[in-house]
Amino acid sequence: MPQTVPFTKGHGTGNDFVIVADPDGALDLSDDQVAALCDRRFGIGGDGILRVVRSSALPEGAATADAEWFMDYRNADGSKAEMCGNGIRVYVRYLLDAGLAQLADGETILIGTRAGTKTLTRSDLGLEVDLGVFRIDGTDTLVRAKGLGVSRPGVGVDVGNPHVVVALPADSVLDALDLTAQPILDPVPAHGANVEFVVPADPLVRGGVGSIRMRVFERGVGETLSCGTGVAAAAIAVRHWAGAAAPDRWSVEVPGGVLGVRMVDGHVFLSGPAALVYSGQVALA
Repeated sequence: MPQTVPFTKGHGTGNDFVIVADPDGALDLSDDQVAALCDRRFGIGGDGILRVVRSSALPEGAATADAEWFMDYRNADGSKAEMCGNGIRVYVRYLLDAGLAQLADGETILIGTRAGTKTLTRSDLGLEVDLGVFRIDGTDTLVRAKGLGVSRPGVGVDVGNPHVVVALPADSVLDALDLTAQPILDPVPAHGANVEFVVPADPLVRGGVGSIRMRVFERGVGETLSCGTGVAAAAIAVRHWAGAAAPDRWSVEVPGGVLGVRMVDGHVFLSGPAALVYSGQVALA
């Protein structure tokens, strides 16, 4: 008989996930099982899976022993990912709604990830995560994408996972992209990268807050309605291009909604909503 497991479906600005509770680390999902669960026609459907497991219950959790809970995030193709900015907010929303954790206003909660321990708090937009120290790679990467016409330079940004951000001149160019095909990077990053295409607002800054639009192709997934770490990387890149007078607070519009980004003392913070949609049970193939 196939094993049956409970699940919950959740999303952060349309970036959606299958959440599976496995506190004691007893569940060993194969890449094929993850891909089957995330399949939008034959499975539940999602951009990835969030396995809710205690840090003490898996070897990777030894590096995040200060956090009771570890976010075991897998992309839709089954591959492991270092971090997920939307996923970690959905993960905490699940912990709170399931009674596995508490988070009062002004308090913090620690969550273990493959990119280290992350700190979350409540915010006006929902939940905010400190993604940690960010790093800009000064080496340009040429990016080819279907519908773009010509290759464009992109800047590498690391926010716990790798990104390449490309600036576009107009909304019409952004809208014309066909991200059903994976963008081609030259040189190819050793571990791949998410690719963000951004258009600055006009004017770029209103009331001390920068504003941009973005679309993203996530490695191991494809185009998604939102990518939390990609939103942060895009804001960092545009701030870098804009120069010393650029603001530290940004509003980023993605197809799934709007997220907030702020930079403080070399750290980048991401804020936005997180929602749980429904729960059920599924048989593992």
